[in-house]
Amino acid sequence: MKNLNELTDEELALSYVDGNNKAFDLLLSRTQSKLFSYILFVVRDQEMANDVFQETFFKAISKLHEGRYTTSGKFCAWLMRIAHNVIMDLYREQRADRIVETGEGNDLSNLSSNDLLDSNIENKYVNAQVMDDVKHIMECLPAPQREVVYMRFYQQMSFKEISEATSVSINTALGRMRYAVLNMRRMAKEYNIQLQLE
Repeated sequence: MKNLNELTDEELALSYVDGNNKAFDLLLSRTQSKLFSYILFVVRDQEMANDVFQETFFKAISKLHEGRYTTSGKFCAWLMRIAHNVIMDLYREQRADRIVETGEGNDLSNLSSNDLLDSNIENKYVNAQVMDDVKHIMECLPAPQREVVYMRFYQQMSFKEISEATSVSINTALGRMRYAVLNMRRMAKEYNIQLQLE
């Protein structure tokens, strides 16, 4: 039988599911720095990053025990997907908490101006159209370029994390992003598509 240090992260995860707590300790020590860096990069707040990190590992442990982990991909990429979902949930909660109720002392009548309303509605539709155009252009990219763009802009992954998740060098990930941006600009120009949000 292999020494724990010789096992891959994926093998350690399965060993932990089988009851080996030392496997989890080693898995944690291998992944915590990478995962925490990713979380801190996205949330940009140390305290929030600590909370997200703990919640991510709590959810990961729960999923492992429920048998909801398969070794079809890299364990660290699986953890980052969980962290991404935790972050998105946190942002949704914060957005809901920021909704302001109007009270008797609040005069918000100036916000009901038709000009302001029309402008906001127009911007909303323009931005929705731009995002739809960007998504359409992205779908026309070759798969490796589309994957890098998605990870970078939709999952906020660093190029180091992208390179690890896709098993390529950082230079290859950067090169794919460069060609993706060039291709997207070319397609936007070719089809006269405006890619700037209002």
